[in-house]
Amino acid sequence: MNSHQVNDAVDEFHSTNGFSDLISKKSAIHRKHETSRKEEEDVTRLPALEAAYTCILRELGEDVDRQGLLRTPLRAAKAMQFLTKGYHENVDDIMNNAIFDEDHDEMVIVKDIDMFSLCEHHLVPFFGRVHIGYIPNKKVLGLSKLARIVEIFSRRLQVQERLTKQIANGIADTLQPLGVAVVVEAVHMCMVMRGVQKINSRTVTSAMLGAYLSDPKTREEFLTLSQRA
Repeated sequence: MNSHQVNDAVDEFHSTNGFSDLISKKSAIHRKHETSRKEEEDVTRLPALEAAYTCILRELGEDVDRQGLLRTPLRAAKAMQFLTKGYHENVDDIMNNAIFDEDHDEMVIVKDIDMFSLCEHHLVPFFGRVHIGYIPNKKVLGLSKLARIVEIFSRRLQVQERLTKQIANGIADTLQPLGVAVVVEAVHMCMVMRGVQKINSRTVTSAMLGAYLSDPKTREEFLTLSQRA
């Protein structure tokens, strides 16, 4: 086999599904390894977090040795790690070959995605719904991945304004669509349980990119469809 034949064979191998499958498997193994490593890191940090929660309970005037609180610091530490697991994740980690070539140029909308996060100012929850729309540019994203993108950024200490923008930018960077629109409606427990204690207040934020920002009619169509029952 001469050099040209070798090069042709290599090119053919690279262009086959077998090569793509090999790369996908290697990526999956790498992601699994990274996940295991991060889980191990979380375990090593648990004692320090547990001690911190023990100190907090004691300084609040509680008896940390009473039966109901014996395992509370450990439970709280594990809960906080779960509620902030988004720090260990990024959008590329969850794509998993879920971007598909598709000749579809009308907007895609997924609405009423449940969202739970922690306010970075008081470490109390805020929660609500996320509505997402995008206009494909020859590629579409597996619908469940939009919900996963929401979870990655919401499972961090957040403010709603930044969360909204991060979701929009995450979709735009991954998919390169013609436009992205995100609306978040949330109730903040820092306004309900403390402070002004306004139990019926809701906060609405939006982020518009591309066609949704430049074209009022496109933006209006999204807002109308996302709010429709």
